[in-house]
Amino acid sequence: MLSVVVEHIFLLVLVTLISVLQNAFFATKVEREGKEHHANTSAFERVSCANRNCMDSYPTFLAVLWCAGLCLNQAPAAFSGLIYLVARQKYFVGYMGQTSQSTPGYVFGKRVLSFLFLMCIVGIFNLLLVRYFGNDFKDTVETITTAASALLLIP
Repeated sequence: MLSVVVEHIFLLVLVTLISVLQNAFFATKVEREGKEHHANTSAFERVSCANRNCMDSYPTFLAVLWCAGLCLNQAPAAFSGLIYLVARQKYFVGYMGQTSQSTPGYVFGKRVLSFLFLMCIVGIFNLLLVRYFGNDFKDTVETITTAASALLLIP
């Protein structure tokens, strides 16, 4: 029984753990920057601000990742989650340079979060259709979202 449950959430768990490692990396960068340069330098302020901004959006990311994966399909949700982590890395590294370099990562991350949110809404809507009307469009919706998740790679 447990293996069946784990099978349905394995990819979500994997992406969540990768995101935890990414958070640890960001925290280490802030700590290292604070030790190498004193905490009042502009480089430390940029790294610290980038870390705070990433942490501010982290609960939203986890919520829509898990909601999309549980209510609809874990594969496109996990793929989108990985793409979001790449965008967040791009944002963090860009922010450490000049703040204008972080804009593409920020915009791309918002697009991925929007896609995950849309997956949540569609999954919940489908569950309501099944419960109250007996119509199940999950297979159709899963096919569409799996194909659409690949479109996230287009800039």
